Amino acid sequence: METTDKNKPKVGLFVTCLVDLFRPSVGFSAVELIEKSGCEIDVPMAQTCCGQPAYNSGDKASTREIAIQVLELFEDYDYVVAPSGSCAAMIKKHYIELFEDGDPLYIRMSALADKTYELISFLTDIMFVTQTIEALDKTVTYHDSCSGLRELGIEKQPRKLLSGIKDLNVEEMKDSDVCCGFGGTFCVKYSDISNAIVEKKTQSIKNTEADMLLAGDMGCLMNMAGKLKREGSDIEVRHVAEVLAGKLDTKPISGN
Repeated sequence: METTDKNKPKVGLFVTCLVDLFRPSVGFSAVELIEKSGCEIDVPMAQTCCGQPAYNSGDKASTREIAIQVLELFEDYDYVVAPSGSCAAMIKKHYIELFEDGDPLYIRMSALADKTYELISFLTDIMFVTQTIEALDKTVTYHDSCSGLRELGIEKQPRKLLSGIKDLNVEEMKDSDVCCGFGGTFCVKYSDISNAIVEKKTQSIKNTEADMLLAGDMGCLMNMAGKLKREGSDIEVRHVAEVLAGKLDTKPISGN
C-alpha cells in the first residue's frame, strides 16, 4: 500500500459485490465523500465478496477462507469502510465467530473489526462530517436497513447529514425500521413472504409523497426499487451516498 500523506488516515474501501456489479456510482460517491472528509483512500483490486451469502447458508469453511482473504487485503489500513451496513457488519461482527479465541487469526480479525465502519457512520462518528452538498430541492424518505440499524446502530447518522442540506426535506415513513423483505437469500427462498413484506414497505414509502427513497444498502434498495417499478411508481430510488456526494446524473436504481 502506497502512502502520500502521513498525516491523513489511510482508508481501504470495501466496495461490495452489489455496488461493483450493479451500481458503481455508489463506489465513486463513497470515494469522493471519504476524500473530502480528509482521508487518503485506496481500493484493493483483489477484493471480492465479504462472504455473507456463504455464512448465511451455513458454509463456514468457505466463509473462513473469504475472511482470511479480506484480512490480508485490508489489515494494513487505518480504517476499512464499506457503503453497506450489511457487509460492514459481516466484517465487524461475524468474522471473529469463525475463529477460536487465542488463535492468532482471531486476534487479527478482532483488530480488523475494530477499524471497520459503514460509510455514513464513518463520516459522522469518526471524521465528524456535518456538511456535504450545499442544497437539494427534494423531499426524501429514508429506510433503515436491518443490518446497519440493528448490528451497527446506524439511524441518526444519515439523517444528520441529510438535515445539513439546504432545501432538502426528510419525510419519515411509517415503520422506517421494519425489514423491506430482501434479507439476502431470504427473498429467493421465501419469495411469497418477501413480496408481502416489501408490499407493506412500498405502501409506507408512497404514503410519504416523497420524491426519492434513500437507504444505505444496495440489496434493500434494489428490492424496494423493483417493487415500486412493478407498481408503476415514479419515486426515485438512490443510495444515500449518491445524494450526499451530489451524484444525481445517473439513472435511479430500477431493481427488477
